[in-house]
Amino acid sequence: MSILDQIYEKAKQHPQRVAFPEAENEKMMQAAYETGKDGYIIPILVGDAQKLQALSEERGYDSSVFCFVDIQEEEYKNKLIGMYVAQPGRFLKEKALARRMQDPLYYAMVMQAVEEAEVTFAGIDNTTGDVLLAGQMIIGMQPGISTISSIGLCDIPGFEGSEGSLLAVGDSAVCTNPNAEQLASIAISACDTVKALLDWEPRCAMVSYSTLGSGQGELIDKVVEAVKIAREQRPDLAIDGEFQFDAAISPAVAAKKVGRESKVAGKANVVIWPDLNVGNVAVKLIQQFGHANAYGPMLQGFNKVVCDCSRGAPVSEIKGNIVISAVRAAGMR
Repeated sequence: MSILDQIYEKAKQHPQRVAFPEAENEKMMQAAYETGKDGYIIPILVGDAQKLQALSEERGYDSSVFCFVDIQEEEYKNKLIGMYVAQPGRFLKEKALARRMQDPLYYAMVMQAVEEAEVTFAGIDNTTGDVLLAGQMIIGMQPGISTISSIGLCDIPGFEGSEGSLLAVGDSAVCTNPNAEQLASIAISACDTVKALLDWEPRCAMVSYSTLGSGQGELIDKVVEAVKIAREQRPDLAIDGEFQFDAAISPAVAAKKVGRESKVAGKANVVIWPDLNVGNVAVKLIQQFGHANAYGPMLQGFNKVVCDCSRGAPVSEIKGNIVISAVRAAGMR
């Protein structure tokens, strides 16, 4: 059984409630329906319930698979507001929260914050910035975490890496130009995510255009410093670099370029990009030329699982992201 098969099996054992604030979107509704019908999740469609129900029937879906939540229904909305503002540390007051909840994205996150749902799944109609802002305002961040970041899981046909065809990569969506401290935080979060989700022993490579001093410059210095910080903060994790990408994932290249012992070189299962330019371009290359499914981005640093999928993702990829996010949420409970 492949790792992705194992993730799907985990999801089916403990289906989580996933709130979809963009369910009018045809791809999103199809993905929600198929993952719900197959028993991986309990899909909650958030918005204009009457319109959503009509759309589901028009598209040929069995509406009984869905739970419909109408954001204009006052009694339930007031119940959510009361539960939310009663939580310690919440700064939004009733009126301000009610205004925000006119947007299905914020409504879904309030449901999640008060444990009426385990996951908020968006990103088709909302930008990454929209999802991040709503998540920071409504869900909040994990104690001790100051950097929201992301990790993706690439399933690359023909790739024979240390975990078969799978490779975890980050950050490809959130941190534009992380400094050394932020880069170290991204690496640590990524290791913790893949360990919890995939049961991998993470081997994390921090990459640049240089392998162990083969190049020079401040772009490289940042990565070198990030490796040092990450190791000091989490000596239990195998984090190494700086490596060029091929030296990180290819044993043959690592044997030539890395002239010292390394638990990571040539067999990395987690790769950390130095900035968003590199990360975004790299993932698009992997998808377009490697014909890979890239699951994610999985946002890291929030108190609960918030998922921002790619607006260009096909239904198959959206379904994978939904199931992955549900398994992550089950692991956090």
